[in-house]
Amino acid sequence: MVIANPSTATNSPKLIDSLGKVAIVAYKESTDLLQQYFTESGFDCQVIRQQHKAEYKNYSQSYLVLLNHCAAWKIARQATKPTLIVEADFVPVINFSQLPLTFSPQQPNVGISWLYTCAPQVYSVSADGYAQGFSTSMVAYIITPQGANHLLELADSIASDPGPTVYSSWDSQIDGFLRQKKLKNYLPFRNYGEHGGLPNREHHQHGLSKSHRADVLYGKLAFLPMYAANSRLNFILIRLKARIKGIARLFLGKFLRIAVIKGSSVPGRLIKFALSRQLTLSL
Repeated sequence: MVIANPSTATNSPKLIDSLGKVAIVAYKESTDLLQQYFTESGFDCQVIRQQHKAEYKNYSQSYLVLLNHCAAWKIARQATKPTLIVEADFVPVINFSQLPLTFSPQQPNVGISWLYTCAPQVYSVSADGYAQGFSTSMVAYIITPQGANHLLELADSIASDPGPTVYSSWDSQIDGFLRQKKLKNYLPFRNYGEHGGLPNREHHQHGLSKSHRADVLYGKLAFLPMYAANSRLNFILIRLKARIKGIARLFLGKFLRIAVIKGSSVPGRLIKFALSRQLTLSL
């Protein structure tokens, strides 16, 4: 059973018709499969691969990731259309290019729209089904030129404080920073793909979860994630755990907070969005 994205009823444009470039940010990881998928789907795809420099020796891994995204943001701020940025371990769902844009193309003040979410929270849902909210993690997201320009400002501030050598959960600051700039940030109805990477030691050392997975997917994945280690059983078990965690977050009021429901003029719309999001038998 699959519940359609509420925004599809308003004939949302498809991703393939709405995006300019797809930028894959990587270091040493292989991007062949991901690049092939996007290219064959009709996207203009570019790999941005970080080159190691001597001054990077003492930089935290989190800051090195930020530098990689900065390179993509510099491209995105010059674009005429929104840019899709994905990390090398992103695994898209089948038919990714035909999925709907997650915000109205007529909306002038869009900052970012996550296509893969981590610890998401929904703030509001418009009459045509577009959801504004919070996410952390930068595995896959759409960024507008104005959003990219402001995120480069954020990167400059992080370079000053706490600095390149200190761990920073900078991705959790993005929603608040862009909203301070009067921009709106969007969530997908369901995730457009999965974080396929292995557990992150640096995250664990700083009290965060070692790994994060999509709580609910839009459909089957285009290929098996790295974390599955070529085992279908591993994949099923990990996806089951992610689905259970997502459902638990919903009923514990972490995806849709009670305070948000009480403060909304359309609480029923929010509740319907949150519940129908999880109503699928797909892993």
